[in-house]
Amino acid sequence: MARMTLAVHSQTYSIHSFNPDAKIDPIIFQQEMFFVAKTKDELSIVVPAELALDSLEAESDWRCFEVMGPLGFSMTGILSSVSGALADADISIFAISTFDTDYIMVKKDKLEKAITTLKKKNFIITEY
Repeated sequence: MARMTLAVHSQTYSIHSFNPDAKIDPIIFQQEMFFVAKTKDELSIVVPAELALDSLEAESDWRCFEVMGPLGFSMTGILSSVSGALADADISIFAISTFDTDYIMVKKDKLEKAITTLKKKNFIITEY
């Protein structure tokens, strides 16, 4: 696999959990970046940390790596290579995929360790 570039976002994010039938606050759609995922069991929303939401549960202080794309659907092993390197360093992740690319979130207190680990695995790390 060619060297991959990951951009570190300066923003800190929070991950929120809601009941699957919860109404989505329209302010979420005004954020520069947000993610919404819904299943029959849950509704998860990722937003900038400064946006307070009345959720059932929340995890704050997440930082985001963006795999610089776009990535074609024929490309394989991208998320696996990043998550595997971080797992080997005992760094938990929250992964999100979009049509064009992948986002890997790590807790803010693990960011420097994650950057060091990924650089050792030959990833290029840039600021976003």
